[in-house]
Amino acid sequence: MLYRVEGLVIRSTDYGEGNKIITLLTPSYGKQGIIVRGAKKLKSRYGALAQLFTYGDYSYYKAGTLGTLNSGEIIESFRELREGLEGPAYAAYAAELTERSINDDEAAANLFHQLKACQNALVEGKDPQIVLRLYEMKVVIAAGYAPLLDECASCGRQQGPFRFSCNAGGALCTSCRHRDPTAIELDEIVWKLLRVFSNLDMRRLGNIMVKESSKRQLQLVLRRWIDTYINLNLKSRSFLDQWEKYGDMLGERMKRPEPLSETEAGDGMV
Repeated sequence: MLYRVEGLVIRSTDYGEGNKIITLLTPSYGKQGIIVRGAKKLKSRYGALAQLFTYGDYSYYKAGTLGTLNSGEIIESFRELREGLEGPAYAAYAAELTERSINDDEAAANLFHQLKACQNALVEGKDPQIVLRLYEMKVVIAAGYAPLLDECASCGRQQGPFRFSCNAGGALCTSCRHRDPTAIELDEIVWKLLRVFSNLDMRRLGNIMVKESSKRQLQLVLRRWIDTYINLNLKSRSFLDQWEKYGDMLGERMKRPEPLSETEAGDGMV
């Protein structure tokens, strides 16, 4: 059967001497594996369609598990995400997290648009650490593991202060925090950011300015949440962690001024 879809390449691996197998994230059919014959050859007609992060229009035949590319056209190459070190590090993490977190053929229309918006935000030079924290939230929601942020996960109390508990499922109030001694105390602005991230469509993401201390708390919370509920060993995450730790010493990481305000997301300040 012949299919035609728009898709983002979230994985690309060598297959045989001259071919590649790509995994597309599509809005209609979720993840789709496609063989691109001759993609590794220098004069390949479709080699560019097999590159990681590419957004394209793909036509392929599929009778079993894998499809075979029939034709295709690049809509947006996202070439900038394959250059240097910082862009590929963050974009590869977003792609691998997506590929490993959702099942094949699972409906993924919203996540497709969120990933495309994530890639656009990285190309536009928005703070990659915040872009990735926001996208991590979109992935855990798509995977069915959204944290409870507006009320106590144990008793339902809606008035804080709260601590964040991965074991309990999100917020824990003062009366219930004894249920998880490992629950994390967060700054109020971090709670606000988590709630914004939970509801904000990445296509509406505006300019962002967040303190380094808030960034560290956001990373800690979302990484622990992902480790608890999705539990993935991602090669791209290990590299990204090293990059964020040593990037300044290597002199490759973009220099960003110290923010003046907590954050600006969407149409307003939070």
